[in-house]
Amino acid sequence: MDENLTALPQLPAGWIDPAAEFSLCPFWFWNDKLDEREICRQIDEFYEHGVYGFVIHPRLGLPSDTGWMSGRLLKMMRSAIEYAAKKGMWVVLYDEGMYPSGSSAGQVVAENPEYAVRGLYPRELTSQQEEPVLEAGENLLAVVPRANGQRLAVIDRPADGFIRGLHYIGDVDQPRRSDKSTPPEEHPPAADLLNPNAVQCFLDKVYCRYFQEFGQYFGKTIKAIFTDEPNLLGRRRQDDRARPGTTDILEHVQQYLGYDFTPHLPALWYDDEPDASLHRRNYDRAVRNRLEATYYEPLGRFCQDHNIALTGHPAESDEIAPLRYFQWPGQDMVWRQVQPRHRSILAGPHATMAKCSSSAMVHAGCRRNVNECFGAYGPKLSEEEMKFLTNWLIVRGVNLIVPHAFYYSVRGPRIDESPRDVGMHSPWWSTYRQYADTIRRLCWLNTDSRCLCSVAILTEGDALPWKAAKILQENQIDFHYLEIRDLLTRARVYEHGIELSGMRYTALVTEQSVSPDKMPPGFSYFVEAGRLIYFDPADSSDSCSYPEGFLESILAQVEPAVQFPKAQPDLRVRCILKDDEHWCLIHNEGDHSIQTTFTIANMASPVCVDHVTLKQTPVPSEQGLCFEPGQIVVLRQHN
Repeated sequence: MDENLTALPQLPAGWIDPAAEFSLCPFWFWNDKLDEREICRQIDEFYEHGVYGFVIHPRLGLPSDTGWMSGRLLKMMRSAIEYAAKKGMWVVLYDEGMYPSGSSAGQVVAENPEYAVRGLYPRELTSQQEEPVLEAGENLLAVVPRANGQRLAVIDRPADGFIRGLHYIGDVDQPRRSDKSTPPEEHPPAADLLNPNAVQCFLDKVYCRYFQEFGQYFGKTIKAIFTDEPNLLGRRRQDDRARPGTTDILEHVQQYLGYDFTPHLPALWYDDEPDASLHRRNYDRAVRNRLEATYYEPLGRFCQDHNIALTGHPAESDEIAPLRYFQWPGQDMVWRQVQPRHRSILAGPHATMAKCSSSAMVHAGCRRNVNECFGAYGPKLSEEEMKFLTNWLIVRGVNLIVPHAFYYSVRGPRIDESPRDVGMHSPWWSTYRQYADTIRRLCWLNTDSRCLCSVAILTEGDALPWKAAKILQENQIDFHYLEIRDLLTRARVYEHGIELSGMRYTALVTEQSVSPDKMPPGFSYFVEAGRLIYFDPADSSDSCSYPEGFLESILAQVEPAVQFPKAQPDLRVRCILKDDEHWCLIHNEGDHSIQTTFTIANMASPVCVDHVTLKQTPVPSEQGLCFEPGQIVVLRQHN
């Protein structure tokens, strides 16, 4: 240890005891008969274990007398909100019963059957048919020839989509089934999210009703409303060839794309059509753009106008475009999409989810970004896995953790619905306070701070590039995803960098050709300086060597924030500036302990801060540190 070091600096009060706003905010599954005393008792349990926020999530298992947005359900919500307010806790409201969002548990379709979800369907015509015979509710969009000469009718009609409901069908009060099979459940009809009138009906029945009931708590105890993976077709009973659409969708698609899409409609179903994948991709982009306008934008506007945040997440892990309408942009980690010490931590579209939401937060100028995590990871999810995955999110910039889920009840089949319970009914509940306090500190650190990175990866609104991101992360080069439309409309570009929302990027990675004449003023100078770096994903995979020259081109423009004597592909880093102080997080995502020295830009004499004990220890310059598997190490500058 360096004996010349003076007394260690005092830790910030925000690190020692962060405010309740940085708490974990679990989904709280209300999945059984509700009792006000039990609701308050469980809130007390949360508080005693360091959990100061929660999402009220009405869930499968509620009794039939507690319907969605019913007087009884709202009364129980009020009890929880009022009790949370007394304890200085905070609440997020969930906007559906149960998911995907947008249908108000079938109430939108009940209001008007024409608001039911619709889709496009192909119908092959015989040589004798001029047009198909239409049934009630069907509209003919077009009759077009296929590449093989077959004439095809494209029809818009109800798609018979549904959402998951809040109630089991039949008696579920019997002992848990020995085969663990789940009872049947309600399937309320899904609404047409591409229809602005249907979405307005949804807003009226849920968001406006919430404000009518609980408006006095908006912006105080109630911090946000959570919308959950809206799906253009709802859930499907079978694969019936439906493609997302609505009655006037073709007009929107053609206006968005700037060309007549009618001749290319067969490409939505048939791979042998010319450029089928291109036209399918273009159609999907246009439809998602319509969803932004009809769904995300009005929800985000309502929340902004009512002093709360829209939070939640879209349907896909690598979908960043809709997050511009969220005050707390989010993503979710479900179904073991990311697993400790597995290729999924860096490879594949799900590996982008944390950087997706944190990048959206930075470029939109938001304070928080969310991850709904551990959903349906199964009953074998361990405490070690949970902590690894939380650290995986934190080191990528997430600063609001929403565990999925704390169960109100595990009676009967409820224990098997999207397992596991990671709260009161978990084996680690007795020691949960330590985990909760740790995450509160790390989320405090990731909030109101600036990520010190100089690389951006250019992207469309979806399908975030992950192969280039993998190489950067393996070499301790942090980055943000930058949407093309933000580059075109909001960024300042000049020879030395791209400036956007307080960030300056000195290197831009792209997988597609970029025409400087279509870029902002100054972009040609940026390119001439060698700062635009092309990455061909065909030259790389998650198991082969890096594309020739790519890493060298990056390193010619930026230096890794943390440098090691030899390559450390298992270590991820995040360097930030908070309150004029430099901090660094290092996470070991490999199988083995790593003992190494290192140097950190802006940290001549780093101090290791234990985020459990709060003990500070100077880093020995000769031995460095030992990074244990799954461990996140916090370092700060010794002044």
